[in-house]
Amino acid sequence: MKPYIGGIQQIGIGVEDVHEAYAHYSNLFGADVPIFEEAATAKLMLPYTGGKPQDRHAILALNLRGGGGFEIWQYTSRKPQAPKNKLRIGDLGLYMVKIKTSSIKQAFTHVINNQGKILSEISKSISGKPHFYMEDKYGNLFEIIEVNDWFSSGPGFMGGVYGVVIGVSDMMRSKLFYKTILGYDQEIADKHLSDPDLKTIPGGDESLERLIVTHSAPRQGPFSGLLGSSEIELVKASGEKREKIFADRYWGDLGYIHLCFDIQGMEEMRAISTQYGHPFTVDSANSFDMGEAAGHFSYIEDPDGALIEFVETHKIPIIKKLGWYLNLQKRDPQKRLPRWMLKALRFSRRKVEQQ
Repeated sequence: MKPYIGGIQQIGIGVEDVHEAYAHYSNLFGADVPIFEEAATAKLMLPYTGGKPQDRHAILALNLRGGGGFEIWQYTSRKPQAPKNKLRIGDLGLYMVKIKTSSIKQAFTHVINNQGKILSEISKSISGKPHFYMEDKYGNLFEIIEVNDWFSSGPGFMGGVYGVVIGVSDMMRSKLFYKTILGYDQEIADKHLSDPDLKTIPGGDESLERLIVTHSAPRQGPFSGLLGSSEIELVKASGEKREKIFADRYWGDLGYIHLCFDIQGMEEMRAISTQYGHPFTVDSANSFDMGEAAGHFSYIEDPDGALIEFVETHKIPIIKKLGWYLNLQKRDPQKRLPRWMLKALRFSRRKVEQQ
């Protein structure tokens, strides 16, 4: 049996100030429902944290209109490091995040008014969707895309994570990885030319091989309705060899640190990942506790070393003030949670004005 993939649960973002970043992403992208917040020691990520535990503070926040969330992650035992050189599109690893919106024109104005930097005008993406590129206040790149896949109709017009742009060194090898392990089996756009929309992005004036893949079947699992559909854009630079985005840095340093998928069936995921040559490099071995949430997590690497996280959620708070916590281990792993139950997460909404 294959594992059930519910969708992109979150993108991990390394920052210098977790609370400032929460305020920024709450205002910019509507990620204003914290599922957990915890200050603790990361004891299990030793292959990626210099071989020793590191202290950190993390917040997982969602936008209840739909899409994946943000795991905002700050080192507290060391100063997080930025890349030595300015990143270029095609550099190996998680390069850019795709955010969905229901109104591209409103999103364009909203970004300007909320400390975002516009990098391109509104145009059609290579897959035909209205889009534009932007940069947040920390220098992280985003593509804003207008889509029709929504869990809730309001309030607002911004949504959560819709996908990522990933730099790769071998297009065929990476395409096979995201197809066989993560179910991105449908190609919806393929381009081998320069793109005027990318001219303001470092490396975007070069010839790039770009492929967008999505999943032909709807995602399954408790949170699949909320997380929705997603797409992955693979980019291979045609010119000089590209460097790994996290070369000589730790997981948790500044930038996009991992891409996390919500799943059910961790042992099945272990088997299929091993079968295709990508065994778990980190495994929490049963249940971990993240303050008010709990589950089982693991990591694998894509062909170029980008970190892919799997989380099998065991417990989450629905209404914290009432002590209502949902135990998912007693539910059908394939069945979606009722909409009313997930919408109740709105009672945990926490807006913070950015400075």
